[in-house]
This record gives sequence, C-alpha cells and structure tokens, in this order.
Amino acid sequence: MGNQVEKLTHLNYAEVPTSDPNGFEPDDNGPRIGVSYIFSNDDDDQDENLDRFSSEKNMVNHEEKPFDPGDQLECSIFYREECVYETNTGAETHSAESLLNKCRPGDLLEFVNTGQYPQWAVYVGDFQVVHLHRAEIKNNFLTDVSQGKKGRIVNGLYRYCALPPEVIVRNALDHVGSRDRELYWRNSECFAAWCRFGKREFKIGGEIRIGKQPYRLKLLFSEKKNHVLEFQSLEDVIMEKRRNDQIGKDAVMQELANHLNTTHDIKEDHFAN
Repeated sequence: MGNQVEKLTHLNYAEVPTSDPNGFEPDDNGPRIGVSYIFSNDDDDQDENLDRFSSEKNMVNHEEKPFDPGDQLECSIFYREECVYETNTGAETHSAESLLNKCRPGDLLEFVNTGQYPQWAVYVGDFQVVHLHRAEIKNNFLTDVSQGKKGRIVNGLYRYCALPPEVIVRNALDHVGSRDRELYWRNSECFAAWCRFGKREFKIGGEIRIGKQPYRLKLLFSEKKNHVLEFQSLEDVIMEKRRNDQIGKDAVMQELANHLNTTHDIKEDHFAN
C-alpha cells in the first residue's frame, strides 16, 4: 500500500526508549517514548501481526469476547497543549437494529468487541455505511458490517470542526471501491475520521515525521495513575490507541508494569490540560 515496502508492527513497551513516565521532556533532550508505524496498517486483518517482535512471555491473549466497557482504557490525545481527542467511556452501545434508528447521514459509527480492533464506518443513509475493511473501501448495510457487534455514534470523540453532512457522505462514497495501493488511510478509523473532518493528518504521510514529537497520548488508568506516550504524527497515535483498544486496559497496564518494573512508577498526573 503506497510506499509500503515491508510490514512493521507495534514494538512492545520494553523495546522503545523511555523518558519520564509523566511525559515531560528531560533537560538533556534524551529519548522519549514513541512508536512510529511507518509501513504498517493495523486493521481487522492485521491482528495476526500484533507483537510479532515480542517474546512469547510478553504475548497477551487477544481472545474475542463481548464488549466490556470496564476493559476500555480511557485516553486523550493532545497536539501540543490542545486536546484533540478524548475517549467517552460512558457512551452507550446499541445493537445494529437500534443504531439504525439513531443514525443520521454523516455520523461516525464505531463497532466494538473485546479482543478486536474497533471498526469505524460512515453512515451514508438508506441503512448503509461506507467503511475501510481488509484493504478495501466498501459500501454495505449497517447490519452486515456490525456482524453482531454492538455499536455507537462517535461524532464527538475528535474535537475538530465537522464538515457538512452532505460533504461527509460524498467523501465516503467517492472512495468506494478503492483498495490496496489506491488507499490513503491505514485503518477504518483514519478513513472515517478523514471523511468527517477532512484533515490531511488522518492520511498516510499526512504529516512529516521530523523533529520534536508534538502529539501526546495520555493513558488514564485511574484518577491518579496515568502514562504519556509521545508521537510525531496523529496517524501513529491512532495506531497505538487502536492497539490498546484491542488488547484492553489490563493488558496495557501489565505491559507498562513489566517495563517500569512496578506500577508505582506510573506517577500522579502533572500533565497540563
């Protein structure tokens, strides 16, 4: 896909450079946590690539089971000091049939199942959605895309200004049938969000990865425990966030505990909102 010359996957936390757990830059400009997904995509058919470079003792169980809101890791994404995304863990999920009664053209939908990457889609009307799945942009009935999963409307997660509904729908429909090297997005979330907000940051290579890492992914384990990762592009942040969605809160916490030796190293939050 595009300039894809090899497939790289997420590196375990133990394999990336670490700075202060609160995400502050050290005075000596030393290494900071961050993962760059230059050649990989993470969507549904990429699950088997997860943790390919991790040792067996660090592998986590990705068994699929019904969605458990308690296993969802709260997080926020910051661009410099501006919050551009915030998880809504209290958002109610609905069956596909119930969701149809709530959708309006241009809405972003997320279908969730514990142990799987979330599947995002754009509702385009007439009970249909457009979504990126297995390296192809497709137009299907909402009930078929859900595959029995529960879903929710997620228009408000990203804090960008939305395009008019007719433009969102046109953005989605114009790319139906695009596949493989014709694609400009790594996963269903990037595609759906681009349709709604039109920002190039959601596209592959939409931002140059040079210099300081301006994005921060703040993982919220509790009111007083958090961890911050830094990235050079929104695209990379989304890849990491989706991976965490797939493996779940407990698995992410365990990875960090293994890396930091003790959960007490995940210090109290001093991040500026």
